Amino acid sequence: MIEDKNQNRTSLNEIGEFKLIELLTRNFKIKHKSTIKGIGDDAAVIDPDQKQIVITTDLLVEGVHFDLSYVPLKHLGYKSVIVNLSDVYAMNAEATQITISIAVSNRFPLEALEELYAGVETAAKIYNVDVVGGDTTSSNSGLLISITAIGVINKGEEIYRNGAKPNDLLVVTGDLGGAYMGLQILEREKEVFKVNPNNQPDLDGYTYIIERQLKPEARKDIIKLLKDLGVKPTAMIDISDGLSSEILHLCMHSKVGCDIYENKIPLDPQVISTCEEFKIDSTTIALNGGEDYELLMTISQEDFPKIKANPNLTIIGHITEENAGANLITRAETKIPLQAQGWKNFNNSN
Repeated sequence: MIEDKNQNRTSLNEIGEFKLIELLTRNFKIKHKSTIKGIGDDAAVIDPDQKQIVITTDLLVEGVHFDLSYVPLKHLGYKSVIVNLSDVYAMNAEATQITISIAVSNRFPLEALEELYAGVETAAKIYNVDVVGGDTTSSNSGLLISITAIGVINKGEEIYRNGAKPNDLLVVTGDLGGAYMGLQILEREKEVFKVNPNNQPDLDGYTYIIERQLKPEARKDIIKLLKDLGVKPTAMIDISDGLSSEILHLCMHSKVGCDIYENKIPLDPQVISTCEEFKIDSTTIALNGGEDYELLMTISQEDFPKIKANPNLTIIGHITEENAGANLITRAETKIPLQAQGWKNFNNSN
């Protein structure tokens, strides 16, 4: 698929590593005063100016985290940045720099990698982060992408997973389950293509959920919103592996339990209709689908008046004592223990 898109192919063997890095990073501009030295030396130099530094990293592996038969390389570059920035924002921090390292096989020409890095560049511009370093190396088994994100935060403003207290409100941003259902549509169309390569995919009616899978966004806007509202969550985590998994992480670290209400979980109409089409329970998808990159937080009840009318925030439950456990209150008002199935089990069941 990559080969079809690139009529002019420049083999990486013709270029060499140093020239490759120069070509791929030539458009990256420095925007932050804290970036003293970026790409071009043995290491980057960053001056946090009295602030605390937040660091996170993720590794994306072809065949495990993405499938290039339907994931455009530019989208992949963009998403690989977003995955990391989401973790920075979950700490209530400002993302300032990233590094990108790739391992790539010789089936990828220069033009394909330029597409990948164009996606990285787009994300860096939109989210105002500097690309300050990285590495390239060869791979015998496809494409691997590792991005490290760096952020800064004033001392005392950081938000961890361990601050939730009984009676705090459980709040999520946006809506859930879209990314997983977008993946189901893409996988279905891939199977159709295998049977009939001349068949054009019919993606009308699935635009939102496909975008949630291929081009997710990190919730930088929520960090500003919370500050504008004068609200500091007591705990926060990003929703990458599914709502139930993240709630259980938060409860474990905070040593608390929770009740979440099935009828309060925010679902986009396109998620609901696609779940009906696939005969899958939409609540199960919202709880376990993953890759939504929304934020889950706990907020003191004292701050309820500040958030109650905000369309970006949905109260889905509350924190309880640890011995009460983590529970889902169903629409039938039955209490059942929350379980984290996560994306791995979903993959195994396909």
